Amino acid sequence: MQAVVLAAGKGTRLRPLTEDKPKVLVEVDGKPLLEDVFDNLLEIGVTELIVVVGYQKEQIIERYGDEYDGVPITYTHQREQLGLAHAILQAEPYVDDDFVLMLGDNVFRGNLGDVINRQREDRADAAFLVEEVPWEEASRYGVLDTNEYGEIVEVMEKPDDPPSNLVMTGFYTFTPAIFHACHLVQPSDRGEYELPDAIDLLIQSGRTIDAIRMDGWRIDVGYPEDRDRAEERLAEPAEPVSD
Repeated sequence: MQAVVLAAGKGTRLRPLTEDKPKVLVEVDGKPLLEDVFDNLLEIGVTELIVVVGYQKEQIIERYGDEYDGVPITYTHQREQLGLAHAILQAEPYVDDDFVLMLGDNVFRGNLGDVINRQREDRADAAFLVEEVPWEEASRYGVLDTNEYGEIVEVMEKPDDPPSNLVMTGFYTFTPAIFHACHLVQPSDRGEYELPDAIDLLIQSGRTIDAIRMDGWRIDVGYPEDRDRAEERLAEPAEPVSD
């Protein structure tokens, strides 16, 4: 399976850690964020990486070249940071079939493989790893409303009055139908092409969208203190696997 990794951001909120490097090369526990993402993807069987680069892209390309641990890498350039839906479209020419989408600035330790398995079994048009957050924090994220079958019926980007505390985590699988939806998205109030708007278009057209709850943890490394939290979590002893 192919994986699209979004790695074009400047990481202005991560300064001073990003003064001389792109966000995805900030190190957590001695390893760049992007490398941690690659390792997660290879562990679940990804066989090709498509990396959307932008800010200081040369550093990423020079560091990893055309493969990572034997898995080929294709780079595509997002010249302007105009939102996640816009970033995904930069990968469209290189995607052949169903694919994984992963944000390059998240540290995950969880059940990523369950998302791929769900899409293969149910032939859903999209499947997402989701997590519950404190209600007071939900408005910071893309919030999901689901029906009794676990299917997503609505996605809202940072709503003032969230209908749930279930949020998207930054790990998804899609069929190529997402590209058509991204082409139809209009700019949001902040001038960006939002991924939740594209997902809503899929839902409105009757596509099947599944939500898989996270078993584990993830940290979105947006601020220096998030990097510190991630390092603290990684230093904790691994929980024993039950028989």
